[in-house]
Amino acid sequence: MTYFYFIRHGEADYSEAETKIYQGWGLCMVPLTDKGVLQLKNAAKDKRLKDSQLIITSPFGRAMHSAAILSKELNIDIKVETDLHEWVVDMDYKWLTKEEANNRRRLMDETHGKENDIPFESAAHIKERVNGVLRKYSDYSKVIVVCHGILMQYFLGIPHPTNAQIEEYIMEEK
Repeated sequence: MTYFYFIRHGEADYSEAETKIYQGWGLCMVPLTDKGVLQLKNAAKDKRLKDSQLIITSPFGRAMHSAAILSKELNIDIKVETDLHEWVVDMDYKWLTKEEANNRRRLMDETHGKENDIPFESAAHIKERVNGVLRKYSDYSKVIVVCHGILMQYFLGIPHPTNAQIEEYIMEEK
């Protein structure tokens, strides 16, 4: 049995968004705000995280920044897992305007992530890719998973998790 502690990244700093290279996928590189850093330092004090053996994280900047803070505070190694990435708003990987992306997010919530004609990542696909990651760590007893709100919403059933929110998930077997 493995205990996974999912933690949503801290508050992200989008102040440079669209001022440099931060357009499209570049938005995934943003760091945390000072408030976001503090959120993670406080999360590291949660007793449930004690004795965790490993931190696995999304490759996105805000998640890796969060994982780095947890690693420092808890003295635990980090492993980047690409399949812990944020929800894919367009499975054809086309650049969408902010308005188009927001409309797809609204549709994702309205349809509860069910597959449809619009090519965004479904809840079923999120669950499949996250389960694939977790199975790799099922020989551990306790693992911290730093990821994103939409991933937590559709994998764990937690509506709109807050920044640095911690949720337990128990995997009984591989």
